[in-house]
Amino acid sequence: MTHHRPAATFAALVATVFISAAPANAQSEDHGAMHGTMTMDPGSMGAMNTMMQAMDAIEPTGDADADFLLMMIPHHQSAVDMARASLEEMDDPESVALAELVIESQEAEIETMKAMLSRLGHPVE
Repeated sequence: MTHHRPAATFAALVATVFISAAPANAQSEDHGAMHGTMTMDPGSMGAMNTMMQAMDAIEPTGDADADFLLMMIPHHQSAVDMARASLEEMDDPESVALAELVIESQEAEIETMKAMLSRLGHPVE
């Protein structure tokens, strides 16, 4: 079953991403608090900013499947970048293990999404 509502689907996806990231964006200039008292280190904020720029640059394809995948790749890459930046400062073995797992699993999912995009006729580098 194929449902194509390109403009509405893409707009809804973008709105969801931007609404969920709004607290980070509102405070990105001063690396301030996010979600109450939580503060993000500069490496994590840089990863968030890079993700938002990458998502802004995505042109809708009109294919809801491809548009979802295209939006998820920078989201997953941001998780990888945040985990790598955090590893430099972490010392708790359980946190380190989780960050390493995030890197491994998110990179694998990025490759899966790229393969799916290629199969759908929307190859990415």
